[in-house]
Amino acid sequence: MIITRILAQNALKYRDKTALIERAPSSKTRKTLTWDQFFRSSNALANALDQYGIKKGDRVIQLMTNCLEWLPIYFGILSTGAWAVPLNFRFESDKILLCSRTAQAKVFVFGEEFIDRIEAVKDELDTYVTLWIFTGPLAQCPDWAVHYPLFVENHSEEAPPPVELDLEDDAALYFTSGTTGTPKAVRLTHQNLAHACHAEQAHHKQTRDDIFLCIPPLYHTGAKMHWMGSFLVGGKCVLLKGVTPQWIIEAVSEELCTIVWLLVPWAHDILIAIENRQIDLKNYTLSQWRLMHAGAQPIPPSLIQSWQTYFPGQEYDTNYGLTESTGPGCIHLGIQNADRIGPIGLPGYGWEARIVDEQGNSVVGEDSGELIVKGPGVMKEYYKNPGETARTIKNGWLHTGDIARYDKEGFIWLVDRKKDMIIYGGENIFPVEIENFFLTNNKIKDIAVIGVPDDRLGEIPAGIISVKPGWILCENDIIEFQKDLPRYKRLKKIFFGDVPRNPTGKIEKPKLRKIYARTEETRDDPKSNIA
Repeated sequence: MIITRILAQNALKYRDKTALIERAPSSKTRKTLTWDQFFRSSNALANALDQYGIKKGDRVIQLMTNCLEWLPIYFGILSTGAWAVPLNFRFESDKILLCSRTAQAKVFVFGEEFIDRIEAVKDELDTYVTLWIFTGPLAQCPDWAVHYPLFVENHSEEAPPPVELDLEDDAALYFTSGTTGTPKAVRLTHQNLAHACHAEQAHHKQTRDDIFLCIPPLYHTGAKMHWMGSFLVGGKCVLLKGVTPQWIIEAVSEELCTIVWLLVPWAHDILIAIENRQIDLKNYTLSQWRLMHAGAQPIPPSLIQSWQTYFPGQEYDTNYGLTESTGPGCIHLGIQNADRIGPIGLPGYGWEARIVDEQGNSVVGEDSGELIVKGPGVMKEYYKNPGETARTIKNGWLHTGDIARYDKEGFIWLVDRKKDMIIYGGENIFPVEIENFFLTNNKIKDIAVIGVPDDRLGEIPAGIISVKPGWILCENDIIEFQKDLPRYKRLKKIFFGDVPRNPTGKIEKPKLRKIYARTEETRDDPKSNIA
């Protein structure tokens, strides 16, 4: 079923029940939206866009931080038959221009945080954007934009425009996070989005009584597709604006949240806050919190072991996915397998998976190879990029670019990104294995391992290490700690500094390579090796 029809059903069944809650701890505000208000808001926008001339197949960009209006606007765009084009709210002007040029959108919906970034490239954007819709405060609305409430005013809220939509129709254009280079435009259909709802609900068994805490950005498929399991059954969702350990635990406690999806850095920070006694769990209502699931990057086993110490009996799941697979769920561990810490799991609901060598042959035993997946969530294409599409989708199989292996029981383990692999004197080194080893050190908050060019060996492994607050580590401590690693996997260069991550929790290794992976002659040592 088209997801806009699911929204209509929820509005009919659960009319005055709360659908969305926006919590903004920094301003101490809380706003709510019922299912009926959600539906009517999306209809008003859809009819306003329809009257403006937006038709099936047009593109509408959405550049907003998480807020109560985000999802109604998204559904309003879909209801016209246009493609929703959510953009990463961290994109600077050049990336906004690049993605907008690819999408050739007629309408651009944006919040107040992005005025300066847009104005820097607006002359070029105006070659195809004919309508700018501003969602921020009226007093800040630029004179070249229309204020969102004024744009939808006096348009019907009763029903969306009469547009025939089929599951095979195009629905959205999502841009990859760009952790391995320039963001690519992923073209998704209504079938892709609908399957995400059913896969998520099949995996986590959401009911109307579950309350989902949504923290990651809605522009990304991860947060939205996890929410869609609750959306399918009319469950409540809490949108948390801002991330601190206290704010997360307070939201769970005060809103009685039952399901939370956490990125690894947030889970780490919560554990640190508990260890440092900044958070006393006895002061919060957490017994209803039944499921914590994580994804978007390899999950360190040591993290989950520590988590289960503080939250015994809580269900756990690992989810794996890509923008190209319509977000998470093509591989998932499964709540029933939560005692197996380490693997990413088994093929998800409706999915198949294989691990193949360079020739496309299935690997045997516990050898490593590229993970490929096949199912209803596979993207239609990389928009306007047939070459990359052909390299990525072969005979219906999506080649993920991730290196994986099976264990003896058939569970899939994620080894690393194919592009992140370090070739050290002919030996293949997977950074994730080294990162997971170092994260067992209770003084290390985060670590990124990258390859640094070396004239003799090709590449050598280097580590950028972030130390937990209140602890001290020096290079000799790291050298001593890593003696349990095979010699070829030991860090040959050690740096102490921040480990940058994007909004979905992935380490921004291209950024680190620019800083640390240049030759000695051209690199100024960014930080001392002593913390």
